[in-house]
Amino acid sequence: MKRIFLSLLFSSVLVAASANNISISNVSLTGQNVTAGTNSTSNFTLVQFSVSWENSHRIGYGPTNWDAAWIFIKYRVNGGTWEHARLNSTGHTAPVGSTITTGLLTPTTAFNTTTNPGLGAFIYRNGAGTGTFTATTAQLRWNYGASAIADNAVVEVSVYGIEMIYVSQGAFNAGGGGGTGSFTSTTVNSASALTVPSGTGTLGGQAGGYPTGQTAPSSASWPNGFSAFYCMKHEISQQQYVDFLNNLTSAQATPRFLTSNSNRYAVTVNSGVYSTTNPSVAMNFLGWADLESYLDWSGLRPMTELEYEKACRGTLSPVSGEYAWGTTSITGVATLTNAGLASEVSATIAANANFNATLTNQGPVRVGMFAGATTTRAQAGASYYGIMEMAGNLWERVVTLASTEGKAFTGTHGDGSISTLGDHNTISWPAITGLGSRLRGGAFNTVNTFLYVSDRNDFGDVTARSLNTGGRGVRTAP
Repeated sequence: MKRIFLSLLFSSVLVAASANNISISNVSLTGQNVTAGTNSTSNFTLVQFSVSWENSHRIGYGPTNWDAAWIFIKYRVNGGTWEHARLNSTGHTAPVGSTITTGLLTPTTAFNTTTNPGLGAFIYRNGAGTGTFTATTAQLRWNYGASAIADNAVVEVSVYGIEMIYVSQGAFNAGGGGGTGSFTSTTVNSASALTVPSGTGTLGGQAGGYPTGQTAPSSASWPNGFSAFYCMKHEISQQQYVDFLNNLTSAQATPRFLTSNSNRYAVTVNSGVYSTTNPSVAMNFLGWADLESYLDWSGLRPMTELEYEKACRGTLSPVSGEYAWGTTSITGVATLTNAGLASEVSATIAANANFNATLTNQGPVRVGMFAGATTTRAQAGASYYGIMEMAGNLWERVVTLASTEGKAFTGTHGDGSISTLGDHNTISWPAITGLGSRLRGGAFNTVNTFLYVSDRNDFGDVTARSLNTGGRGVRTAP
């Protein structure tokens, strides 16, 4: 923990960073504006920091897209409970070489300081490039007055970052990739989930991306994958989840924590402080309620199963037996080098997935482990857009199209806060009982066919924690 004492009316800043190989540093508060009057709801300050992450990219050919850091801020006043900071839609400062875009609570409606604030911001390259990306002295405008914080309050601030990948808007093919229970192969070519496009899709079947005989969702805003969205580059890591737990009250954190020491799960608690000896390893034993709470807290939302297929396949046509990296070839990892460290890598030549119980010490591996500076998409086990471990490692928890509860989802984002009992409190999300959720993508101990992009073998509502369940979140693009 790093504490900085400032010559501002706010007195201290706590630095925190969350994600694989992402670093947030040099946090400070600057430019406090009180011209609107003492303790005015219009008063603001700037949260300044530097951010850096590895294996960054922005490309203008093929899958035109980029990666970004989703930055959000938590604060507490006089040592109280942590709250989510409300950001302005403008007034941020993007460092040279970068762009900052505010992520509103509801991106499709106009900004409002209180009813539709910025819950975070995406920072990303403003030009083509690859490799480590660093943005120094970035500034986000925090409208602290809108949260009734006094100008001379004693405030601590935590800044968090999650690596995300931009998935561009456009038509794509769903189904047709083999496996059990897969969608009828067809084309999703409308942003409205209620619109059934004319024709029967590129490969036959019912148009609209729905299985033959399956009705459409109950809301046009059900995220069917056509509209642009950001997807977490990695599955939630154990350090990310630990940071989440340490930002909660005891009453909130206790139900979100599982006591276990199996299958590389290494999260423990001591005197109310959570930690892990496997910080870069994917977080397993996540139940549906755990995932929803984490996503609500971070201003993200669950991914639908059609978004899952779009994120894997992109705009390419389905191939029978294809994995997330676009081929039908797969090599499992058997042994690890530097196990448990941030440098954990596969010692198995050409390994690009963790599946079929081939790993000696059974469990998830470091998120992003198969990717390097010179690896190809197939070698890295990366999706069309560069998203990692969408096949294998841990099951992905998604909102399904196959139940009434899943169809009721409207794609609303988490608002940064959760209930006093540690549950999500966002309207339209499937209940913590798991009704409306499914698993996709397979895991470290499943057979290879479960890793097919289109496989829907685990079709029942799934809520319980398991040694092979994890998850990640998405966010509708601004």
